[in-house]
Amino acid sequence: MTNTDTVDAIGTAIQVKELAQAGSEFVRITVNTPEAAAAVPYIREQLDRMGESVPLVGDFHYNGHRLLTEFPDCAQALSKYRINPGNVGKGDKKDKQFGQMIEAAMRWDKAVRIGVNWGSLDQELLASLMDANSQRAQPWEARQVMYEALITSAIESARLAESMGLNGDQIILSCKVSGVQDLISVYRELARRCDYALHLGLTEAGMGTKGTVASSTALGILLQEGIGDTIRVSLTPQPGEARTQEVVVASEILQSLGLRVFVPSVTACPGCGRTTSTTFQELAKQIDDYLRAQMPVWRVRYPGVEGMKVAVMGCIVNGPGESKHADIGISLPGTGEAPAAPVFIDGEKALTLRGERIAEEFHALVEQYVERRYGHQ
Repeated sequence: MTNTDTVDAIGTAIQVKELAQAGSEFVRITVNTPEAAAAVPYIREQLDRMGESVPLVGDFHYNGHRLLTEFPDCAQALSKYRINPGNVGKGDKKDKQFGQMIEAAMRWDKAVRIGVNWGSLDQELLASLMDANSQRAQPWEARQVMYEALITSAIESARLAESMGLNGDQIILSCKVSGVQDLISVYRELARRCDYALHLGLTEAGMGTKGTVASSTALGILLQEGIGDTIRVSLTPQPGEARTQEVVVASEILQSLGLRVFVPSVTACPGCGRTTSTTFQELAKQIDDYLRAQMPVWRVRYPGVEGMKVAVMGCIVNGPGESKHADIGISLPGTGEAPAAPVFIDGEKALTLRGERIAEEFHALVEQYVERRYGHQ
């Protein structure tokens, strides 16, 4: 999801393109004001001019019914609408305003994500479930009631949308929470009780390592169980950090589980007392950064390159073995080893690099390998 002001159509389009080039297959943008809604068609136009076809998802809260009705060009330019049942309206207005958004989706043939979040849960529904729970012979714990409110809100909203005429295969559900165990419990039950497509995400996951680990743990467990159709990793950006870090983490989760392949993988050892030089670390980072930077072009030019495996190892213990298992790998000399770096290509030792330009020469070998193996398919 972008974090630009949507009214800034150029700035938003640039960030959308950056996210798409990093591997995002659709990008959500905030649509919260009339000015933002008016900017959406221009964002789509700018992306089309840049040759970027990534679908846009509109994130609506509180006034989505009005914006989708009053700005039909916005409704058309988006590919999906995110509706939060917790703030679509209160009392008698709730179903009417929800219905207006569903009508827009049907009119323009758009998908809808019904996204429930425990930070903005339907308070009327929660109060009703709490009252019912108090009448139980053995009342549930408060957390269990919260789970039920999330699941009920999502499923009942989806069924209401279907009753209004929206096809079930145009509906995606999400029930986002910020606790790992809570997310796992909620989605297991949600998957058991419905057949709608499910969007996974740990909301407000946090910054840096904490957010990355928490999201990876929760999503990894659910995906391994076959739960989830789309995912988002929600990270609070650290100062100066690119928004694309969310996409990198999400794609790495899927690639680590063997579910998808997005970018060539780089195997590198963690380092130990045998690798007091940082050469292998620097080379591994250079190669990894280079591969990711090239992927927007390589996806088109070199079909299948995303499955390539590169090894950059730091000493003789595991270096040659790991390099043989990779498509192309290099075993750099550890402390006290001869200043030679054997290179393995397709499992066979191809040559040995020496001297001060090992990094540059290996970089060139990777480029040559990509062209030779993937350039004539």
